[in-house]
This record gives sequence, structure tokens and C-alpha cells, in this order.
Amino acid sequence: MPAGLPALAVVGAGAWGTTLALLLAKRAPVTLLARDEDHAARLRADGQNRRYLPGIPLGEGISITADSRSLAGATDLVILALPSAAMRWTVASVAEILPSEAVLLSVAKGIERETLLRMTQVIAEEVPVAAARVAALSGPNLALEISRGLPAAAVVAGEDAVSRRVVDILGSRNFRLYRNRDIVGVELAGALKNIVAIVAGAVETLGAGDNAKAAITTRGLAEMTRLGVAMGANPLTFAGLAGIGDILATSTSALSRNHRLGVELAAGRAWSEIERTLPGVAEGAYTVRAALALAEQHAVEMPIAQEVHAVLYEGKDVQTSVVDLLARESKDEISGSL
Repeated sequence: MPAGLPALAVVGAGAWGTTLALLLAKRAPVTLLARDEDHAARLRADGQNRRYLPGIPLGEGISITADSRSLAGATDLVILALPSAAMRWTVASVAEILPSEAVLLSVAKGIERETLLRMTQVIAEEVPVAAARVAALSGPNLALEISRGLPAAAVVAGEDAVSRRVVDILGSRNFRLYRNRDIVGVELAGALKNIVAIVAGAVETLGAGDNAKAAITTRGLAEMTRLGVAMGANPLTFAGLAGIGDILATSTSALSRNHRLGVELAAGRAWSEIERTLPGVAEGAYTVRAALALAEQHAVEMPIAQEVHAVLYEGKDVQTSVVDLLARESKDEISGSL
């Protein structure tokens, strides 16, 4: 590593992990850790992530490998770009290799189903010595757009010194980063908005109109905020990039996997069928169970999450579910729910 340049790595070579490696490579050489040697070899041979980011060259600044020992050299920043279901076992497998001084940045947007823990909590459990150096990044970040050089913004949550370090390394003119100490709110917002995006995709496909979609997404934000506040988050976090910002992007864009899941459900396909063919992970389908378990723990009403669960896992008809949501009893907007 040339003197003065940060030592960097990204764990996870999906769409978002590859995009973040592209951003980091503009600053310094970066190691991109793929899930296995076959995947790494394919990326090296193609010179691009053909499945997720077709046509975007990886460039010489990215060293692609499946050898986890390469993480030992990433003394400044290790980004963990993994599905939430894979976070614990992946981090556990590299815990002894991770540099003692590196910031560990989670960019996953999910909740661990078995423990109901946020991703930074999972990381801290597996690497206790790094607990003070763990941060989370969230926001309206559609990977394909960012990989093409289009402007975006995100929020980094963690202790001040840690979040500043991430901003200094990863932030740029085209990828503007803000800081927030409310790691609970940032992570919950990033995970819960995926549930809302599923409904938004379904509403759009059913032809219910933009007014209905706006109503659903707004009330989705309300139930996200209720749960967040009950768990100690700052309500203002949900009015920021991790909340409103991410809902706007994820609930309206064809690039969003969760939005696409809603589209497919409304077209009459079952979740069991969609799961096998969806390009990448629709985190909302897995987060919804954890979200409802947390809602029960904290005595919070989450009707939108309940309907998503009913469609995915209980066989409820999508159109009936949307009608039931829109037909709920009228309540006070601020204290009630849709």
C-alpha cells in the first residue's frame, strides 16, 4: 500500500459491495472479497460484475479474491456488504483476521430473525473488541445508479470519531455522506423501509394510483417511526436520508428488489416462486418477521408489516390485503395508524 493511502476492503461482491469497492478505488486500492473462488475468478475474467452491474468496468484498483486472509491488510476500513442472514456467520469466519484498528462498516439493511438484533449488534457480538469501531451506512442508494457515477447521499451512524473516519474515506462530491449518532434509528429505518417498498410495488401494479401509493408509503413511515421511537431511536432520523430518503427511492424505483417483489406478488406469483428467481436478496421479505416480533415486544401496531407477512407467508390475496389497509378505521394522523 503506497504511503499515505488508506488500507481498504469490502466483504461481499454483490451489487452494493461491488459499487462501494468502485467508490473506494477512486481513493486507494481496495480488496473485494467474493463469496468463493469461482465467483472471484468470474469477476476477474469478466472485468465486471456481469450479474448485478453489467457494463461497469471494475478497473485495476480493485483486487478481487476469495481469500479472507487478505482482510488482514485492511487496517483503515472494512465494509461488510452482506445479506443480513449471512452477516453473523461471515463475520465469525473472519473475526480473527480483521485488523484491530479498522472501522467495521455495515451496509446491510436487515434484522437478524433469530435474535432480533441489528447488524451492528451482530458484528459487535462476533468481534467484541471492535464494538466501539462499528458503524452503519444507510440511505437512498440504488447501486446501479451510483456505479454509473450518478450523484447520491447517505448517512453514517456511529460514534463521532468513527463516522468522521468513514466520511473522510468514502465520501465524495458524488457520494455525499452525512453523520448521525442515532445508530438505532438509522439501522431500523434502513431495514423497515424494505417492507413498505413491497407494498408500494404491489399498489403500483394493481393500478391503485399514485395517491394510494403515497398514502401507503407515508403511513409506512409512521409505523417505522413508532417502532423506532419505542426502541430508543430519534424520530428525526426517520425524516432523514435513512427514512424518507430511502423510502422514496426503494418504493418507486424499478431498480429496487423489494419494489420488484411487490410487483411480482401483485402479478399473482407466490413468494416461494419469486424467491428462486429474484436477482439478489429482497430483505423486506425476511425482515418482516423480525419487525413484527419487535412490534409485539414493544407493543407497537404495524398494520402494513402485518399485511406483508400475511401475503408472503399466510396465503392472503394481495388485492384484498391492499384494500384492507386502505379501509382501516380513520384515526388521528399523528398518534394513530392507517
